[in-house]
Amino acid sequence: MTSLSVSARPILTDRRTMLALLLVGMLVVFSQISPALVRPTLLVDITKFGVVVGLLALGQTLIILSGRGGIDLSVGSALSLSGIVMGLAVSAGVPVWPAAGIAIVTGVLLGAFNGFLIAVVGIPALIGTVGTLFLYGSLALVISGGRAISGYGEAGFPFIGQGTVLNVPAQLLLVLLPAYAVVGWLMARTRFGRTIYEVGNGDRAARLVGRSPRALRFWLFCISGGLAGLGAVVTNSWLQTARPAAGSGFELQAVTIAVLGGTHIFGGRGRLSGTFLALFVVILLNAGLQFNGVDQVWQSGVLGLLLIGSVVLNNLLSGEGDE
Repeated sequence: MTSLSVSARPILTDRRTMLALLLVGMLVVFSQISPALVRPTLLVDITKFGVVVGLLALGQTLIILSGRGGIDLSVGSALSLSGIVMGLAVSAGVPVWPAAGIAIVTGVLLGAFNGFLIAVVGIPALIGTVGTLFLYGSLALVISGGRAISGYGEAGFPFIGQGTVLNVPAQLLLVLLPAYAVVGWLMARTRFGRTIYEVGNGDRAARLVGRSPRALRFWLFCISGGLAGLGAVVTNSWLQTARPAAGSGFELQAVTIAVLGGTHIFGGRGRLSGTFLALFVVILLNAGLQFNGVDQVWQSGVLGLLLIGSVVLNNLLSGEGDE
């Protein structure tokens, strides 16, 4: 009995196992109270509602993994500002696809400014990115005049946000899955990925093996910003407008998904597969609650309780809460 408990414990404490079981449990529950929701075609279709926040959660995971209280609370505003820059470029006569590239570059530059503040100047990530959250959000409102910018119907651009490939949303198949696959490969197969974990487990130890925590964190903020810019492209394609508050609230959802997926808030531990599973837990939870007429305010509360409950249960099983 004891040996079975000991051998089973690592499986039970693996957040990915917990999330997989939670997904199965939610499907069982929703199949009883909302059978129409669990139809395979509908389940696949609702995944499009999590693609943008999934991109932000991917960048958030990398930054949190790098330790020292790493967090990027500006990603929602960076998405909004990148989308508005793209809208202004299109309005000025730039073709839509080059304008999409401009949005991604804008996101990288916004991330680079965050990286400069945190990695070079030494401002704590929480303070620095709260500041740029307000800065980027204000700039999006100012340069857009507070209005949405439309005009994206050319050259098949709407397909990215609205189309399907073999009945799978194009933004899932052509944007989110490749993004996770590329970053997952970098994490598993390259020195860059190994360095993230090394730095996340302590700057001093990382320096002793020739790693530069400052350089790493700077580039991770650039990646996070670039993913926000990519999210802006998907959002503009989906909505066919650039909105100055398009990313409002996404930053906290991204943090929630990263932590729910098992990324340790102090860095050094976590996997992208956990973040990916957590994203689908959140998508299914939100869809199930909306399908049953639960108010948006309560949906946020349920998500918060889910996050707290999963962390508490994980700590109890792993013994992290022991003195």
